[in-house]
Amino acid sequence: MLESWNRNWEKLSTYFKYPQAIRKLIYTTNTIEGYHRQIRKVTKTKGSFTSDQSLLKLVYLATQNIQKKWTHPLQNWSITVSQLSIIFKDRLIIKI
Repeated sequence: MLESWNRNWEKLSTYFKYPQAIRKLIYTTNTIEGYHRQIRKVTKTKGSFTSDQSLLKLVYLATQNIQKKWTHPLQNWSITVSQLSIIFKDRLIIKI
């Protein structure tokens, strides 16, 4: 594993060149993993389901609750987007 890190250090270390706000955005935005984690949190406490339909209902209701969180603005977004616009000035278009 250490060999892999050493061979790929140039690519891996790019992450550390970004300011803290951008690094947090990068490591917290894996939506699919977050969604799976939250579904697992809801389903793991149940021993079994009486039918496939009962599982689907639970996943549906959990998804509805998860979607509410997706509409909340990210913490310190103004700082993060300012830093992104400086670093990626030619690639980031901000609509006001």
